[in-house]
Amino acid sequence: MASRRHHRTALAVTATLLTLTAAAGCGAVDKALDCVRTADAIATSVDNLQQAVSNASNDVTQASESLDQIDKELKDLGDTTDDADLSKAVDDLQAGVTNVRKSIESGDATPDITPVTDAATEIGKVCTP
Repeated sequence: MASRRHHRTALAVTATLLTLTAAAGCGAVDKALDCVRTADAIATSVDNLQQAVSNASNDVTQASESLDQIDKELKDLGDTTDDADLSKAVDDLQAGVTNVRKSIESGDATPDITPVTDAATEIGKVCTP
């Protein structure tokens, strides 16, 4: 189900980017592409986190690795944005990642990742004009 939603999002993003290419300058298109690529990478990392948390009894390091990847993508996105809505979504996602990481470090094998998935969804919305 998540991969189907991910595929639909990718198709919608591609169509939007084609429209943007025709309507905007190269700088705006490059920035939009960077946002979309990063949002897509974050979505993939969040999917990985969901799978890792559901399999946490087998290997908790997978969840930590997914959190590390989300942190990296957030840093890249946070360093390049001046959009207030996107900055808020990045901050919300970072807070969610921090809380999940603390829960895992405290021994919680099934932390609540809802704030992470909600913030990642918001980033996807902000990055898709």
